[in-house]
Order: sequence, then structure tokens, then C-alpha cells
Amino acid sequence: MTLRPELLSGKSDATPLYVRLAALLREQVRSGAFAVGEALPSERHLSEQLDVSRVTVRKALELLMREGVLSRKQGSGTFVAPRIEQPSALLAGFSADLARRGMAPGSVWLERVLAPASPEEVLVFGLPVASQVARFLRIRTANDEPLALEQATVPARFLPDLGQVTSSLYEALDRLGNKPVTGLQRITASLATEEEAGHLCVPPGAAILRIERRGYLRDGTMVEFTRSAYRGDRYDFVSELREL
Repeated sequence: MTLRPELLSGKSDATPLYVRLAALLREQVRSGAFAVGEALPSERHLSEQLDVSRVTVRKALELLMREGVLSRKQGSGTFVAPRIEQPSALLAGFSADLARRGMAPGSVWLERVLAPASPEEVLVFGLPVASQVARFLRIRTANDEPLALEQATVPARFLPDLGQVTSSLYEALDRLGNKPVTGLQRITASLATEEEAGHLCVPPGAAILRIERRGYLRDGTMVEFTRSAYRGDRYDFVSELREL
């Protein structure tokens, strides 16, 4: 794909040059000139081709990465970001959802402990004070790429042995007869903190989706409380709408 310097014309335009360059690249992606997963030219190449400084190019690319249009792979370059659509009405674990799409789910464990329930967890689950809960904090990956930072909590009486969870929490709960069958999920847009950005390999301030999920057994007992930060450049949550 060849980008011409005249596409950035408009010397009287007060809009910063890097913003105009980001708009140009964004339009190229939307038009299909750059395909999903395709690598963009290097900063040096774009700088020479468009007759702008590398600082301008870098700022434009960083803006598009924060928007989720582009992603960067260390040592490989900048790519058009693919997206994963998950039906928001589907109660499925991360592993099962990715497996259905032909992707390899994975986890990088950060914490896996049995501990006394926090005051919030006591209230959320309606537990007696000093009850034990199982907590799982991990980076969820697809084809070895980080997609989400997830913390899941389950009352220990439903999952007394942490070793039962190797990859899928839902599979472990299913084996014990404690898999959620209904749930409530809240999704909010946010920006990645420095810690989240480091785990998810995105710039600080990049768009993320914060998801809080509560899973229930058939009798209405709450069995799961999960908070996740999903990369906004990878995930879309879609809903089917019907006329009343």
C-alpha cells in the first residue's frame, strides 16, 4: 500500500499533523487497504514516504494503538488489530469460548490461593465472616497473546482444592457439579492502568473493557464473582436485539 504525502495536505489546517496522519491511517484500515493482521510499514518508511518526522509517525501510531485500531508485537512491528466478538448473552468460560473459535486458550498464573473472604466478598456472596474463598488471578491468552487480566473468586465450599483448576475454572466447577447456569454481567469502558497495560502488552491509557460477572447455580446460589479487564482492541461484546 502506497501512501502519498499530498494525502496530508492542508497546511492551513490547525489540526496537529500527527492527528491528521492518524486519521489517514485509520481510514486506510477501515477501507480495507490494510487488512486485519497485516503489518504496517515501519516508522522510518512511513516518515520517508510521507515526508514527516518519525516523532509525528510515532505519535500517530500510539494514538491508534490507544484506540485499539493497531497493536504492536515486540520485535515484530505494528499490525492492524483483529477483534473477537463474544455474544454478551452467552454464559461461557474464556477457554470454551476461544476453543469454539479455533483459537488456543491459555493462562499465565499470577495468584492462586485459598484465603479469608474480604469484606466485599462476604457481602457479595452472603458468606459468614471468616469464610474461605478461592481466588484466581491470571492473564488470559489466545494463541499466546494476552487478551484479558482476570480475577475470579469462588467460595471454598464449592472448590476446596485449588489444584482442580488447571486451565478452565468452569470445567473444574462442572466436574464438582457447581458450574454456573445463569449469570449477570456488567460491562464498562475504561482506560488501562500502568499495571494492567504491562500485563496486557498495551500502552498505558489504552482502551479496555471492564467486566464484572456473577454466576449462579440453578437454585440461585451465587458461585462465582469475576472481574476482568479485556483489551479493547481485541474484544467486542455483541447483543442480539428483538422487538418486544
